[in-house]
Amino acid sequence: MFMNYLRAFIRRYFNLIPEKVSEDATIANIKADSSFRGARLWVLIFAIFIASLGLNVNSTAVIIGAMLISPLMGPIVGMGLAVGILDLDLLRSSAKNFCIATVFSVLTATLYFLISPYTEVQSELLARTSPTLFDVLIAFFGGAAGIVAIGTGGKGNVIPGVAIATALMPPLCTAGYGLATGQWLFFLGAFYLFFINTVFISLATFLGVRFMNFKQRQNITPERARHARHIFMAIVIMTMVPAGILTLNLVRKSLFNQDVIRYVESELAWPGTQIISQQVNMDDKTLRVAVIGHEVEESQIATAQERLADYRLEGYQLTVIQGTQSDSLMQLVGQLESSKTDYKQTMMQQSTHIHELESSLQHYTRLEVLAEELRPELVVLCPQVQTFSLSQTMEVRTDTALTTPVVVALAAVPEGKRPSAAETDKLRDWLLARTAADSLLLVFREP
Repeated sequence: MFMNYLRAFIRRYFNLIPEKVSEDATIANIKADSSFRGARLWVLIFAIFIASLGLNVNSTAVIIGAMLISPLMGPIVGMGLAVGILDLDLLRSSAKNFCIATVFSVLTATLYFLISPYTEVQSELLARTSPTLFDVLIAFFGGAAGIVAIGTGGKGNVIPGVAIATALMPPLCTAGYGLATGQWLFFLGAFYLFFINTVFISLATFLGVRFMNFKQRQNITPERARHARHIFMAIVIMTMVPAGILTLNLVRKSLFNQDVIRYVESELAWPGTQIISQQVNMDDKTLRVAVIGHEVEESQIATAQERLADYRLEGYQLTVIQGTQSDSLMQLVGQLESSKTDYKQTMMQQSTHIHELESSLQHYTRLEVLAEELRPELVVLCPQVQTFSLSQTMEVRTDTALTTPVVVALAAVPEGKRPSAAETDKLRDWLLARTAADSLLLVFREP
């Protein structure tokens, strides 16, 4: 009775067959989305440039925008569909288009990072280099959501969401960054993440079309069909193994860090002391803590050493830095901070001094530049002047303590050709206006 009720419940709420659209229309749409020619190839290239820019400047919003306009999902879904309905022609064309899209994406990203002047590694780049089983699950469930939406005609916001969740483009851009900068670990890690997404989106598509009872397109023997599925599953398993190992290491490291935190908080909370730093070296299996305050006795340290095994830290050696050691450490930190502050102040003072010197130098050299600029005008105003120079001096009064800056204009004029008093006044007024000086002394001499 209960099993019958359960079957009826599942058939009522989880049955996709009534909502399934025409298989021929679904296959035609997927085939169309798998092709990379003309406009679709240009859109892919532009999307790669956008994603590379987003990774370069560490902008999540830009990366999401690139994933929304990316057409990379098409051939991947096409390969999963081809395996599910045993369409060898679709499988060949989807695989070909997938290779074309991958090569153009990596080459475009490599070109961008070769010409980009900004090559600092950002967190968005680093996030694409260490895939785990979590990425496997994201790709699988994203692909499942995608094929259900495509097969039932209810795309809505599902396909854009799948494009963002599975993140096909950022790994390819990171792979291009690795090629451009010669960092092969970046390339291998990012390309492996892209391969994970490809395989498990295809797997989800394959299972989706089988679940929705898509008809097989080609009549092949059951042995060949079984052989093809075995190859497909072998690829899936081989793809999962490295990700599983990486995930296991990640989980172990996380659990180890939690054990260290629990141990420090529970066993090293000595009265009157404060832990200022802790460091774990997994190579020589040591846990070093620096404490300040009351001195910790050797018996307390020995007791804490014995409790390491209770926190799965067997084989680790506890080292406590305290007393003059910790004081020296704190003093060194203080000296470093003080030195950093003094260095900043010194640099600011030197920068101000350099600016003042540059201003003074410009003030004194401006007259040399101005004299060259005035030469054509002076030829018209006073053609008898053969040479001309401008300089600045200080006029010191003997009866007071005042000093006045004076611009001296020295002009060489042949004897008997000196300008009249009116011409001299006119020339002095012109020079005073052009030099913007408070006072000016015009001196004539013979050549």
